[in-house]
Order: sequence, then C-alpha cells, then structure tokens
Amino acid sequence: MLSVKVAYLASAASRALSNRVNYRKFIIVSACCRLHCPVSQTRLYQSAAAPEETVIRIPRYMKKQVENVKQTRGKNKINTVRAGKLLIQSKNPDLNQTAGYTLGRFEQPVLSSKGWKHNKSFGDYFTINNIKTVAPFVAEHQNDEVEKEASVKFNNLQICKELVETLEKIGITDPTTVQLQTIPKVLKGHNILCAAETGSGKTLSYLLPIVQRLKADKESEMYNQGTRRIGAVVLVPSRELAEQVAAVSRSLCSPLGLRTTIVGGGRGVGHIKELFKKDHPDILVATPGALVKALRRSCIDLSDLSFFVVDEADTMFDPSFSDMLENILVNTNISRDPKETRGLGHKAQLLVVGATFPGGVGDVLSQVTDLGSMVVIKSKMLHFLMPHVKQKFLKVRGADKILELNQALKQLQLEEAGSAALVFCNKSVTVNWLGYSLDEMGVQHARLQGDMPAAVRAGIYRAFQKGSADVLICTDIASRGLDTSRVRLVVNYDSPESHTDYIHRAGRVGRAGGMEGGEVLTFVTHPWDVELVQKIETAARRRTSLPGMESDIREPKPKVVETEV
Repeated sequence: MLSVKVAYLASAASRALSNRVNYRKFIIVSACCRLHCPVSQTRLYQSAAAPEETVIRIPRYMKKQVENVKQTRGKNKINTVRAGKLLIQSKNPDLNQTAGYTLGRFEQPVLSSKGWKHNKSFGDYFTINNIKTVAPFVAEHQNDEVEKEASVKFNNLQICKELVETLEKIGITDPTTVQLQTIPKVLKGHNILCAAETGSGKTLSYLLPIVQRLKADKESEMYNQGTRRIGAVVLVPSRELAEQVAAVSRSLCSPLGLRTTIVGGGRGVGHIKELFKKDHPDILVATPGALVKALRRSCIDLSDLSFFVVDEADTMFDPSFSDMLENILVNTNISRDPKETRGLGHKAQLLVVGATFPGGVGDVLSQVTDLGSMVVIKSKMLHFLMPHVKQKFLKVRGADKILELNQALKQLQLEEAGSAALVFCNKSVTVNWLGYSLDEMGVQHARLQGDMPAAVRAGIYRAFQKGSADVLICTDIASRGLDTSRVRLVVNYDSPESHTDYIHRAGRVGRAGGMEGGEVLTFVTHPWDVELVQKIETAARRRTSLPGMESDIREPKPKVVETEV
C-alpha cells in the first residue's frame, strides 16, 4: 500500500511540473501522506518549489526588425489633422488631412489610395475638398481692400469704349489675372505663349486686343486704300470649339463693323471655295484640316496677317496635329520682333494659348520665329489641382459603375434642379453603350463622340448648351476649351489616361462666369488607373503641381548631320 502511494505522489509531481499547475495543491496532497514516507515527500516538495526557468535567445537581426517596425508605425501615426476644414477626407478617418497641415519636405504622405490595387479595396474612397470658394484667377487681385478700391478695369488696359460696353452687356466688368497679364503684352506687339488654368478667360485675353488692333487698322488710311483682307486667324482643334470662339468674336466685332467667319471640319472643298469667293472676313476661326485645304487650293493668303492664334496649344502641338500646324505656320509671315508688327510689310504676331504647357512647342516654333523673343505668361496655378472644385475618387467595380452614376445624377437634381452634368468615357463604344443603359433607366441625355460627323456634333453641343438635356455623355472631344458654364458635375466614368486629360476634364466646372460649387467624381476600377490617382492625391496633399508636366519652352536639339569621309 505504501508503494502505491509513493508512485501516486511521483506521478502527481511530474504532472505539476509539466503543466505548470498550482503547486499548493501538490503540497496539500503530500501533507496527507507525510507519515508514511517523510523523506521522499520532502525531496519532491523541494523540486516542485524551485522549477528551472526556460531561456529563449532571440537573434540580433530579428531584434532589429522589431525595432524598425516600431519606428515605422510611429512615423505613420503622425497627426495630420488640425483644427479647420479638411483638405483630404478619407473613408478611414486616420488618413484625413486638414488644410492647415503642411507636409515636410522629406515627409512621405500616407495615401488613402495606397492599397487600391488590391481586390479588397473596392468601396473605398477619398475626397479632395474645395478649400476656396472663388477661383484663384478671379480672387488673386481682389484680396486686399486697397486693391478693391483701385481695381484695374478694362478701360485701364487701353480697350476702346465700344468693347467695354459690349463686355458690360454680357456681365463682364473685371478682367481676370491672365487677362491683366496678357492684353498689354499683345497690344505692344509681342509674340505670346500663354499657359493658364482652364476657365480663366484666355479667349478674351487674345480676342480683345485683336479686335482693338483691327478696329484701329480699319480706321487708318492705309487700310482704306487696300482691298479687304483677313486680319487674324484663330486655329482650334475641333469644330465645336471653333463655333464657340466665333460666337464670342462676333459679339465683340458686331458693334465695330468687323466680320467673323468659320472654316470647320466636315466641309468639302466646294464649300470652302464658295466661302472665300465673297469678301474675306476680318477674323477667321478655323480647324487645321479645313485651313490646309484652303491653302492648297489658294483660296486664302496668310502672308498679310496681323495675328495668328493657336488655341488649345497642348492639343495642336500633339503629333496628330503638329504636321498640319507646321505646314500652316510656314505659309505665314511670323514676326521675330515687336517692331515688325507695324507699318507696311508688317508681319503677324504669334499667340499660343493653352490650359497646359505644350510639350513640343520649341521644335515647331523655332522654325518660324525666335524663341528668345517670345513672352511666356504662366499662371501661378498652372498644372495645379483647382482649389475651388471638390474632387472625389471612388474605387468601384466595373459592374457597379452604372449604378453609382445613376445615384450621382439623381443627387445632383435633388441638390440643384436644372444643373447639367458631363460624363466622360475613353471610347466612342462606351459612350453608345452607356447611353443605351441610361435610356433603360429613364435618364434623358445627349451623346457626343468623335465618330459622329462634325456638323452633327456641333448641333448636339449647341442643343446641350441651350438646355435640351441635363446630361451629356462624351469622349475627350468635349474636354478641350468648350464653354460649360451650366455644368455643375463632371463624372469620369472611365479614368483619364493622363494628367493632361484630367486637368481638361475637371476644368469643365469652376469656370469664370460658371456655376459655383462644381464637383468632379472619378470612378477607379482597373489597377492601371490607381497610379494616376495616387499621383493626383500626392500632389493634393503636398500642394504641388502634377508631376511630369512641361513648364518651360525647350530649345530644340541641334540636328547632327553625318558627313561621308
């Protein structure tokens, strides 16, 4: 019986040591049998009271990894939220950033779109809020009370009384920043390269001094002795933009007895010949293809121009237009000095205007003028995100985009009935498919894409501007220069393919004289769309311009001529 008890106590001791149970229970059990085996119980008690400690050695490289993780987590927990309005509002509140917070020079921003290439990120979103209520090109010269009292008017820019009265009739009284910078330079005879944000009033910045100069030439004896000639040519990439520029030009020219004519795409050679059999207009607004046709058939002569304007320069200097543009410029006498723009045998002033800085401008213009003599005018917000427009990015599946679009259009009509929306797609096929889908949902809309004839496109856009429909589904053909003053919402149904496309699309809202409170909604679906979104978010958090955009005229590289030895 004694041997059974000893064996029992030994097994209990081993279980206590292995399972790390409370040693008090073992002591109570051993006390009951102390009379039977006092020596063995004492030894077992001592071994149970002082168990050996287990030591685990951690390698140094693992310790360093743990320390690095702790430091990284500490950096990511920097508080980017201050009192005031939010600049970046994310689905995850920890990633919000207020307008009062400024990232350090070497501080890496934590992006809300960081993990958007993963499939689990669908449903995530972030918003770049509008931190200003007025566009920078309007507010820059209206901040101080002293400047308000002595604000510059069009009268101070040497614009004639008739033009000032015409501007007042259409509700334009104060010049924008780009107009203040550009008009005096043009009147002095300089060649101009003007790059300013969309909707800043660039069209008037070149039309006003042109009409002013043509009026003065018409009143001079030199003009009366000669035959009627074309005084200015405005070159634009599309017929829709040509009609828009011509409408503005006619409103300025009609009180002064000047005439404006359009030569757009989609017209045959017979129509172009018939157009120029009559008296030549004072201002000709043309597309590149139609103007090349007129030059080849000697319908017009550009050697006696006073002004040659290239509008939407980033598109016109694109490889698809650059060959035609170069051909047209060769047939035009472009001045190299302001003195050459006056008197008999004068040459034409060159005015290059765009919302983004054209990339290949140096290669083309160096063949017709002196690049060093060109006056470059760049706005402070060139290639920046517009601070007065709210911009939202939503990671959404392709099958859910149509539902999100329908919801956004309904919300727009609830907030402000009668407001218009532009929906951008990357392909004409997508425009047609999306139109059929909205038809099934009962959403009234219009469609505009490049496969349509030019005349049909022009009619559709005129009807949209007059309010026949509140939704226009279109490709990027509607993103260049067109006046969309009644548009309050821009939806990128397909993410834009470049920073330039995004700037032009977003520029359809927040324009001078347009509706306030404009918004841009971008659907992000594919992994290749995420990289562009991350660059946009980084620029917004750092308050810098979008990367990879041209900001200066590059001198063309000298051509290397190989000679045979």
